[in-house]
Amino acid sequence: MPDSDVLYETDRGRARITLNRPERHNAISTAMHRGLHEALWRADADPDVHASVIRGAGPSFCAGFDLTGYTNRPDEAGERRGRRRDSFDDDAWEIERGQQLDIAPFDVHKPVIAQVHGHCLAGGTVIALFCDMLICSDDARIGFPPSRDLGATPSMMWLYHVGPQWAKRLLLTGDCLSGADAARIGLALKAVPADLLEVEVEHLLDRLARIDPHLLSANKRIVNLGLELMGARTLQRLAAENDARAHLAPGTQEYFRRVRELGLREAFKARDAAFGDGQARVREPDAGGPTARKD
Repeated sequence: MPDSDVLYETDRGRARITLNRPERHNAISTAMHRGLHEALWRADADPDVHASVIRGAGPSFCAGFDLTGYTNRPDEAGERRGRRRDSFDDDAWEIERGQQLDIAPFDVHKPVIAQVHGHCLAGGTVIALFCDMLICSDDARIGFPPSRDLGATPSMMWLYHVGPQWAKRLLLTGDCLSGADAARIGLALKAVPADLLEVEVEHLLDRLARIDPHLLSANKRIVNLGLELMGARTLQRLAAENDARAHLAPGTQEYFRRVRELGLREAFKARDAAFGDGQARVREPDAGGPTARKD
């Protein structure tokens, strides 16, 4: 459907799944969340599909979860599925329900590529890092800014992509990486100029389309089983509980207060102002650069 939050098409052995809220930088709505999950399993069941790509319409891949529900009454944001967030357990329950949708790129049998451009923030990273391979534009912006004041990441694939030091560097500060730097540390498979991104992804999809999908599934499965032996699936459940715990922090309660007083957009601006351009750099020094504060 042209007006759907998620567009789906198949062509030459591939499924193209497009996040389609360009006016919102593809912020994840409830309909998009469920639609993406359903599209991935639809592609997995199609014998003509060898692999899928998730991409974003408009200027960004995905700017995160749509938090507009927090604007007026942040304490009731968890009611959208009929359960309040009055307790730690209720909050963890809600996060785990969302995680069941998020993990589909990891769980489906066939390969899934994330084609990342523009912003890939917060919930956008949840989608991308559950994919089998992430190819991005050099100038993409990838990170989890909500860890500054809203909680912890509700999934944890960062550790498996970049190791403990870079996972901590990015999640403890909420800073972002450019697409080029994401590729340098293994968060992305590779980064290419923005005008070559689609060509690069389609080239890989062409190669995957030449392989028996049963073999693709077998080779994806053994790598993912290795990740599971390293605790990947258990860590996802722990991440949900850890995010619920982080929601109890005084800093998170202060975030809710600012949202009530300032509105969502202004609260974000106030949070990020002290962090300059909010960028972590792999090769260049951060100190004294554009992120340095001049107090």
